[in-house]
Amino acid sequence: MTQERDTQPPAPARADIARQKMLSAALDVFGRYGFDGASTRQLTEAAGVNLQAIPYYFGSKEGLYIATAEYLMARIDTHVGDMRARIGTHLLALDAAGERLAEAQARLFLTEILQTMVTLFVGKESESWARFLIREQMEPTEAFAKVYQGIMRPMIEMGRRLIGAILREDPASEHVRLRTFNLLGSILVFRVTHAAVLAQMEWDTIGPEQVETLRGLAAELVDVLGPPKGGAA
Repeated sequence: MTQERDTQPPAPARADIARQKMLSAALDVFGRYGFDGASTRQLTEAAGVNLQAIPYYFGSKEGLYIATAEYLMARIDTHVGDMRARIGTHLLALDAAGERLAEAQARLFLTEILQTMVTLFVGKESESWARFLIREQMEPTEAFAKVYQGIMRPMIEMGRRLIGAILREDPASEHVRLRTFNLLGSILVFRVTHAAVLAQMEWDTIGPEQVETLRGLAAELVDVLGPPKGGAA
């Protein structure tokens, strides 16, 4: 018995493991059923913990929901954080020097962002992320505000800056904002309409080969991006 206890992780580590299990399970359950539709029993059974774990670790079901949004932000940031910081540092350096962002560099950065989005959001791991985010888009809560301010807004505004440089327009203009959402949507559609994509493309799944094909498409979308014929809108 003593030997078994000695092999157990320390209490803080066990608590962290339990908390992570709950957040991972909650991301899937909330994504499938929404906040109102997900019961505390469903949440705890999916995580393999007892009912008291929610108030113990998160205070309430509402607390778990907000923590789940923060957990999702952290998961996404592990994939895009370094890239966002690197591109942001480059843009700040240009601003400090009073220099314009070159179109060629803007295209390189934008291609990297879109290809990262393909890898991140088209893969199997992001299914539960997409469900959670789509629900929050349809019926936004405090969780949406956190995700938008922490992840979505910075990436969208960075995209606007790059697209503005390519189109030679003000990144704050309505036209650039619309073109930004249009371009992002061209990638996210492969997650949101996943079943239709498989049917139309006659793919059994979206595996590494299909991801590479879509990454190529992302680069193509950036290559053809340019000012509208006849000048800016």
